[in-house]
Amino acid sequence: MELICKITDEDIGEISTKMDNPRLRLGARGIVVREDGKIAIFNKSNKNEYKLPGGGLEGEEKPEEAFKREVLEETGCKVEIVKNLGTTEEYKTLDNFKQISYVFIGKVIEDTKQLHVTQKEKDEGAKLVWKTPEKALKLIIDSYDNLIASKYESVYHTKFVVLRDRKILEKYIDKLVQEENVND
Repeated sequence: MELICKITDEDIGEISTKMDNPRLRLGARGIVVREDGKIAIFNKSNKNEYKLPGGGLEGEEKPEEAFKREVLEETGCKVEIVKNLGTTEEYKTLDNFKQISYVFIGKVIEDTKQLHVTQKEKDEGAKLVWKTPEKALKLIIDSYDNLIASKYESVYHTKFVVLRDRKILEKYIDKLVQEENVND
């Protein structure tokens, strides 16, 4: 499986410390594409954060199952996974925390139009927006320098999320361009 990106403290302007038996979290996230080519972006307006849909695996859940569940919760859409894009790794040494995410591309097969967001997400101003991949990338990039901490998360954590999702989206757009060039 291809490694899309590895993000460390240095990538967000911090100094890494030694990690000793870090906590590990596995996640599933990615690109959710509608028929019109627009993709789902999860905006937490109170933090000025734009991110891709996704979250952590629960129990014995497989990454594909977690991706579909998280997408349904955060976008209200049922998806068919059309591609495995790769993985990302995050090393948050200030918290002795490592996260590995499995990244997918999912095509919307049904929009229930019902989000199932957590209280934390509601408190952070969560809403779903649909944008072209290029516009979504611009929103993610522009939000990075203007992030605001919430009572749940520091800017330190959110910078990892935004940078990771930027790298994922850049990979997705690169793949789209490659496919267009092959089809020309």
